[in-house]
Amino acid sequence: MAVKLDAQLLEILACPAPDHAPLRAGSPGDPEADALTCTECGRVYPVRDGIPVLLIDEAGVPARADGTSADGA
Repeated sequence: MAVKLDAQLLEILACPAPDHAPLRAGSPGDPEADALTCTECGRVYPVRDGIPVLLIDEAGVPARADGTSADGA
């Protein structure tokens, strides 16, 4: 199911990481995922029961081309 957030809300939401970039609906691999993805760092934040969980500890860290995560794991 795709994220269904009010367009005005999606415009003001931003990644809580230091770059504070805008978020877009879906994840890199699934545009219909219940998630929001940072347009700058690529972190993927879950949306649970229609509520964005914008906690860095809850975010998925994007994988780099070499197969490791961006946080070095």
